[in-house]
Amino acid sequence: MRNSNTLKVALAQLSAVWLDKSATLEKVANAMKTASENEAELIIFGEGLVPGYPFWLPITQGTAWDDRLQKEIHAHYARQSVQIEAGDLEEICSLARSFNLATYLGVIERPSDRGGHSLYCSLVYISEKGEIQSVHRKLQPTYDERLTWSPGDGHGLQVHPLKKFSLGGLNCWENWMPLARTALYGLGENLHVAVWPGAVRNTESITRMIAQEARSFVISVSSIMRKSDFPSDTPHLDVILENCPDILADGGSCIAGPDGKWLLEPIALEEGIFYETLDFNRVLEERQNFDPVGHYSRPDVLELRVNRVRKHAVRYQDEKPNL
Repeated sequence: MRNSNTLKVALAQLSAVWLDKSATLEKVANAMKTASENEAELIIFGEGLVPGYPFWLPITQGTAWDDRLQKEIHAHYARQSVQIEAGDLEEICSLARSFNLATYLGVIERPSDRGGHSLYCSLVYISEKGEIQSVHRKLQPTYDERLTWSPGDGHGLQVHPLKKFSLGGLNCWENWMPLARTALYGLGENLHVAVWPGAVRNTESITRMIAQEARSFVISVSSIMRKSDFPSDTPHLDVILENCPDILADGGSCIAGPDGKWLLEPIALEEGIFYETLDFNRVLEERQNFDPVGHYSRPDVLELRVNRVRKHAVRYQDEKPNL
């Protein structure tokens, strides 16, 4: 029997098969198999890995209004997005169950409960039993992301039990939102998952900062994207490559312990799966002197209220049809 006090984690720092949902999901499946063979119990993938981050926006004048090129690339992006209700993640859930492998997967979601056309940057948690337990839609897309992603809601601000740990996660710059972090702390989070499109500059400071603030383990997982990773059938590839840097996402996956010290320093420019074993007792040790929502809080003075209702633009109330 595995030690219930420890958890072996796998950080999957991969490149997407860009804007190819099926091929990228196959790459995710292969990574899960490899992680299972290495006895991992949790695997984490970067932000929006399936089918990929919208790298075209800042290098193709993404703000151009009513521009045919932008519309065609966006439509291609939407066609390749993940529709959970249609069963796009069924195989991943089946693998999680078969491998007894909990999974955090970043996807670009096109949900039917918001009409089925707009896109959301979502972080999906799949339990070791293969059950989707939360879909967190990014609260606030950042900068040019707002040209293609929609703002989410608080429904996915959840934590999940895994052995002795309580896992929660946020997308990219959401991790800079102190109230979003606090919402997870209040649920007992002690292993925080931060997913990113891929940049050491993002992960090298905030990963340790959150660990020190929360007295939790913090795992940041990023992706890799190189100019050479754009598939040849990408719409308007010639325009995308015209002003494209050689490296668009350099990784930066890392782990900080509950004292804020590195367990795994940020890894740059390397595609692969990286492993570490976490000891839950370290959380209890560091909470002795600081606990942000426990003994070092003042709820009589400061209190956060969180709305976790899934938002819908239209609600229908029907009478039963006459039979």
